[in-house]
Amino acid sequence: MAFSFLPSLLLSLVVFFLLHTTTNGAKKSYVVYMGAHSHLPDVSLQDLDRVTNSHLDMLASFVGSTVKAKDAIIYSYTRHINGFAAMLDEKEAAEIAKDPNVISVFPNLPRKLHTTRSWEFLGLTKNGKIPVSSAWKAGRFGEDVVIGTLDTGAWPESKSFQDTGYGPIPAKWRGICQPGYKDGVRCNRKLIGVRYFNKGYAAAFGAPLNESLNSARDVEGHGTHTLSTAGGNFVPHTSIFNIGNGTASGGSPRARVAAYKVCWPETLFAGGCYDADIMAAVDAAISDGVDVLSMSIGGTGGYEFFTDGISIGSFHAVKNNIAVVCSAGNDGPTLQTVTNVSPWIFTVGASTTDRNFANYVSLGNKKQITGISVSASGVPGGKFYPLISAANANIANTSTTLALLCYPETLDPKKVKGKVVLCLRGENGRIEKGTECLRAGAVGMILANNVTDGNDLVADPHVLPASHINYTDGQIIFAYLNRTKNPTASITDVKTLLGVKPAPFMAAFSSRGPNTIEPTILKPDITAPGVSILAAFTEAVSPTGLDTDKRIFPYSILSGTSMSCPHVAGIVGLLKTRYPHWSPSAIKSAIMTTAKTRDNTRKPILDSSTVEATPLAYGSGHVRPNSAMDPGLVYDATAEDYLNFLCARGYNDTLIRLFSQKPYSCPDTFSIEDFNYPSIAVPNIQARKVTLTRTVTNVGSPGTYKVRVRQPFAVFVTIKPSVLRFKKTGEKKTFQVVFTPDYSKIGTK
Repeated sequence: MAFSFLPSLLLSLVVFFLLHTTTNGAKKSYVVYMGAHSHLPDVSLQDLDRVTNSHLDMLASFVGSTVKAKDAIIYSYTRHINGFAAMLDEKEAAEIAKDPNVISVFPNLPRKLHTTRSWEFLGLTKNGKIPVSSAWKAGRFGEDVVIGTLDTGAWPESKSFQDTGYGPIPAKWRGICQPGYKDGVRCNRKLIGVRYFNKGYAAAFGAPLNESLNSARDVEGHGTHTLSTAGGNFVPHTSIFNIGNGTASGGSPRARVAAYKVCWPETLFAGGCYDADIMAAVDAAISDGVDVLSMSIGGTGGYEFFTDGISIGSFHAVKNNIAVVCSAGNDGPTLQTVTNVSPWIFTVGASTTDRNFANYVSLGNKKQITGISVSASGVPGGKFYPLISAANANIANTSTTLALLCYPETLDPKKVKGKVVLCLRGENGRIEKGTECLRAGAVGMILANNVTDGNDLVADPHVLPASHINYTDGQIIFAYLNRTKNPTASITDVKTLLGVKPAPFMAAFSSRGPNTIEPTILKPDITAPGVSILAAFTEAVSPTGLDTDKRIFPYSILSGTSMSCPHVAGIVGLLKTRYPHWSPSAIKSAIMTTAKTRDNTRKPILDSSTVEATPLAYGSGHVRPNSAMDPGLVYDATAEDYLNFLCARGYNDTLIRLFSQKPYSCPDTFSIEDFNYPSIAVPNIQARKVTLTRTVTNVGSPGTYKVRVRQPFAVFVTIKPSVLRFKKTGEKKTFQVVFTPDYSKIGTK
């Protein structure tokens, strides 16, 4: 998962001119940008104090005294950015701008975040308004549905969880607001419950946990982000990077939400989300009265259902009419990497939206290349700077291979200072590479993909001006370096591009099928927006998570199937509100059978490598919430159907009790291929003729449905009957699907 955020505290980097105001002597906040510091990484507190004092001295020379300067100063940027923020009048700001040590002075203007683009891309809004056809209106914005997440907890003070305008907590809610150790966590009529579960983590840790870990407060950001994506309020908020005005919102913005903290910090001894804790949390959530559970947690995709805590817990949730939505995993594009593959789990892959945070790399030969970033600015002054490959900037006794990857302590400041550095993606973190460039004195970084990553780009909150470019463009820059005596480059500010085409396309990181446990169940089930997703964040840590990064902001941009999962959970919440008596499988069917497999150019959805994607990447397709509100027909399944599925898998009565909580006799005959799933996957289709059945339930008006088939290559598909007529709502009809190999074409493609 990639963190991406452009902090307003770094507005001091976005300056090359002075913006004048029309006030007459009124004090306003300004940022004074003076470039970068020449600190070593192990700068002392005394050195930092000296920087602050120098800022005060400079400010005092313009405002009249040290006392006035101390009253005026807001921030002193002492570590990497050299400058300060202060309350000034227009005349003082203009005079400071003339100082030769000052690059620029500009008003500390509020920036506005554009609305979280994923919801407009999915059709819930249009041009900032909610159309009549929006699933938000059909689903009453998920009013009073309860969405719970199993994650890293929540930041309860977020505006996404404020309860202004909410009525009493639904009477069905039986959860608690579990107090933690000096954590100050408070619930309200929006965030109606929090709990933490760490005994499994403590057991793996092997020693008593620090008391601060006895808390549901989110100190990592992941849980706050997913919870607000699923069910956060409509929240107008100021810009953290230049992406316009707008509103952040969850998929079910009027839902009630609950956080179950089951994921814990990584240490040398333990870390992550343990099955024991997950199962305890699901057990509590069922009792508490949640309607939807969202788990952006990697399951044990290589293990049978009965040895998987997520699978077991999810089955019991679904049995109690709670829909469970899980992420597919971030191990793509390798095949057979998808996790959370149980048929009762709604498994979500990740794809893009039509929004990019783009900047441009200009080369000295006038070549311009488009990249992705949420850096605070371009390079100082928008100028061209010397360009160097990190492989040629290695410090003594360091290999060029490690230097090219920009590992920590591999770059020589004597070779790097004042230059733009070209680093290769891979092995270590993307932001870590930029941190190393900054340490060595670089003015900017170009991050080029390796051949494996291809066109997969991520908008990251880099600590210096940076641009992430694809493999092909990276090769262009490497070639330019090799044939140019004095290569130069410049990196622009970040701009938001809307209406990007093609979109969606599958994220390279999104895990792919087939299902390694049961290949007849296609996984993932669906894909949804999971790249550069804007949502609430913790204020306990910076958006990069680096110890040296002191930026704190209430919203962040993250990428991963962790982000696509709560999108679908929010849509499930809308359907749950509209159809409160539908089963989780009926809701899943409505979303799957109304998905699309074409992008905004009306062509098949692509992989990040620009080849046509397959159902092993996107399942049934890209989610369309408005269409899901009226699916016409659904493929329903009961708890008994799932038990029959397990019987067909070879589970005996003893094993099935792990799922059913009561004795159960397997039917004498039940084909696993007849399990009533909304998608069909037939392994080894070219080796045999296969006949299977499906049953649909009419959830719409009376009507007639005629089959239309796009046949796979080298396979004949026949549907019997080819027409289904429904006279009433709730009526069920069964049909057969016959797959016959076309042996004349097998092996010709």
